[in-house]
Amino acid sequence: MAERDGAAIDRLRGLMARLRDPERGCAWDLAQTPESIVPYTIEEAYEVADAVERGDADDLRDELGDLLLQVVFQARLAEEAGAFGFDDVVEAICAKLIRRHPHVFDADGAFLQPGERPDDPAAIEAAWARIKAQERAAKAASGKAKAEPGPFADVPRALPALARADKVSRRAAATGFDWPDAGQVLAKVREETDEVEESLCAGDAEAVAEEIGDLLFSVANLARHAGVDPEEALRRGTRKFERRFAAMAARLDGGLEASDLATMEAAWQAVKRAEA
Repeated sequence: MAERDGAAIDRLRGLMARLRDPERGCAWDLAQTPESIVPYTIEEAYEVADAVERGDADDLRDELGDLLLQVVFQARLAEEAGAFGFDDVVEAICAKLIRRHPHVFDADGAFLQPGERPDDPAAIEAAWARIKAQERAAKAASGKAKAEPGPFADVPRALPALARADKVSRRAAATGFDWPDAGQVLAKVREETDEVEESLCAGDAEAVAEEIGDLLFSVANLARHAGVDPEEALRRGTRKFERRFAAMAARLDGGLEASDLATMEAAWQAVKRAEA
């Protein structure tokens, strides 16, 4: 299987090199830059998540291929620029996996013996956090840290806003700067809701935007304390709304365009009762 996998990835890399051939390649592929293909990379990652969520194995296979192509594409562009190649990407992630799993591997990547393996989840998590902190410190010392120094420098700004809020709050909580329990976070959510209402009443659009941002960040913290992934929770909530809205529309005799709000609300409540 290893040889087959190696041949498969080599074939993909070869195809990518041909697509980037200056004389015989694809004009679209030749026009791309690392920046221009980032949106496609993000889109493909979400399509992988969608396939997993739907439990569609065939679609997942195809979407994983699309995502892998993005990795090979970026590596090819970097290789052409003389920065690094695909093999360097693989070596880097292998080294990171070994380094971050000292409870599984020795320094050479061999399995630890059963008696050498710690099995305390809290100790493993603490070691993981310590290793990541050491990596950040080493990067800062080497001058390769992100442009903006600080505890959140390596939290990608391109993450979806809710996912980044979750990561930032986790990073802050790891230092001890956190609410002691979910109840106090819930109180903070109520406080921020009141402040949104005050800004709305004052008619201050800028303040409304700021307070809604504070409210959303507080909700992300509440999700973290409740052990909920806020990004996934929002996706589920949106899907629920989509499902109910479609069912509501199907109940309207005249369709959405011919129905007033009261009619739609009655149909909406009927859908909710039917689901219950």
